[in-house]
Formats: sequence, structure tokens, C-alpha cells
Amino acid sequence: MFNTKTILKNAKLLKKTIVFPEGDSDRVIEAVKILRRKKIVDCILIGNEEILKSKISDVTIVNPNTSGIKEQLIQALYEKRKSKGMTLLEAKKTIKNPFYFATMMVECGFADGMVGGVEHSTADCLRPALQIIKGKNGIKTISSCVMFVGTHKLHIGEKNVIFTADCALNINPDVNQLKDIVNATVDTAKKLVNLNPKVALLSYSTKGSGDGDDVQKMQNLCKLLKGSQFDYDGEMQLDAAIVPSVAKKKAPKSKIQGNANILIFPNLTSGNIGYKAIERFGKLKAIGQIIQGLRKPVNDMSRGCCVDDIVVITAITAIQSKE
Repeated sequence: MFNTKTILKNAKLLKKTIVFPEGDSDRVIEAVKILRRKKIVDCILIGNEEILKSKISDVTIVNPNTSGIKEQLIQALYEKRKSKGMTLLEAKKTIKNPFYFATMMVECGFADGMVGGVEHSTADCLRPALQIIKGKNGIKTISSCVMFVGTHKLHIGEKNVIFTADCALNINPDVNQLKDIVNATVDTAKKLVNLNPKVALLSYSTKGSGDGDDVQKMQNLCKLLKGSQFDYDGEMQLDAAIVPSVAKKKAPKSKIQGNANILIFPNLTSGNIGYKAIERFGKLKAIGQIIQGLRKPVNDMSRGCCVDDIVVITAITAIQSKE
């Protein structure tokens, strides 16, 4: 049965460096102490050296106002954004923002990934990455997924892990965006837990039992995925996706047979509500949001996260930077 210790162990082998733009957050500081003590990753804190040195030792601290790499990052940011109208003066002002500074550190190779959002909104955390790092070649849709780890046996195969997507970014993705989300989530699941994907395309209908625009969208997605090298099926209701006895009645010919381990939602409303319901009512450990599709990894924490959550997401960020 899978547990998060596997992720920490795999990250430790990679010897990556992760930057934290919210270096003055007490939760970030406590997480970094654990990460350093266990030698999972090297860490860089963005903040004021004089203040942070009184709270933590043996960690790299970078102040955007005084750093020796500031001018290099300003010039790189200007080159990246001048086609969008950014002036050099605006680049000098923008680089003072710790999220832009940290993102540019990743883009310029001073760090392998970034973890933020502990004290700030998703928009604050991800806007610089979406503007600067952007998507991998061939991926037009940046998305997110949440990984759930069970504390008891679930109907999701041997690993007791399930992924849900998209739960944070895309409000009403079209069928081509959903295909990107499916493929990105499959890639994340394989990379993090070596999962054998069984993908359920969720709806309020199972195999034509209902109709409507969202039903049609998931039916079209099923057709668009033809030829994929993993098991998938849809459209289907949640119970048909994860309960074998229900699947026998509602979708007896499905390859999934109630053992889905990746759940794809038709829109952000259902995805966000769904993953939080799974977490709270199912009493499962939710890990994420895990951001997918960026050229270099940047992950956004929930502002309600705990120290252990930061540790695990940091390890995931290191694993994502392996490519």
C-alpha cells in the first residue's frame, strides 16, 4: 500500500533545490527545517536575512532587494515580457515581488522548482508562472490535480491512491482542454506513484442514462481519447466509477469496473466541490493542488495547509523537476 514516505524517499535521491517565496511564513520555516533535517531537498527562502536568521539557520536566504542576482533576473524578466509591453523600469519594480523573484530563479536555473500559496492566493502564486514559465511543448492547458491517499482500503486498486482533476484552474474546459487534463493527470500519477491508470470521465449520467451539454462533452472526450495507452471510460457517475457492485449494474462492459483511480470532472464547479467532499466526508489525506503542464514545476498550496502538507508538496515539486 502506498504512503507519502515513498514520495519523500524518491525526492531525496534527486538532490533538487526548491525556492519558497513566502520565507517569512512560520509554517514554511517549520517545513524547511524538516526538509533540511531529513535532507529531502535543498531550500531557498525569499525574505529579509536579518529577520529570518533569528528563526532558522543552515538555509540559503535571498533578499530580492539586495541579492547579487537581482540585475540578472530583472534583465531576464524584461526579455520575457517586453513583447507584452513591459518596460525595463516595470521589470525592476516587478522583480521586488517575491513570487516573481522566485519564479525567475526557477526560470533562470537558480532553483529547480517553487512552492508558494501558504499565505497568499492562487492568483498571486501562479500568475508569474503562467506568464513566464508557461506550458510544456504540446500542452496548451495548465491544470491541477489532487492526490488522495487512503487510510483504509478503498475500491481503487492495490496502491490505495486516487487522483482528481481539474480542481483549481480551468472553469469550464472544452473537450480538447479536458484531453490535456486527462493526459497530464495520467502523467502525474505515473511519475509520482507508478500508478496503472484507470480513468473515469465523470458526469451525472452513466453511458447515456441522461443527457445535456456536460454529458455530451464527456462522451466526446471519450471518443477523443481513442488510442490512448491506458484504460478509460465515460461518461459515468461517481458510484459507477468507484464501486464495483454499482458498475456491474450501470456499466457492465466498462474497462474500469468500479476501480477508477483517476477521476476527471467536467468543470471546475464539480471538481472543486467534489475533491473537498471526498477529503472531508471520506476522511482521506488530500495532497495538492499539484500543478500540471508547466515547463518547470511551481506548486500552489492551500492557505489552510499544515506543515506536513508543505513538506510533501515540496517533495512532489522535486520529483516533477526530474525531466
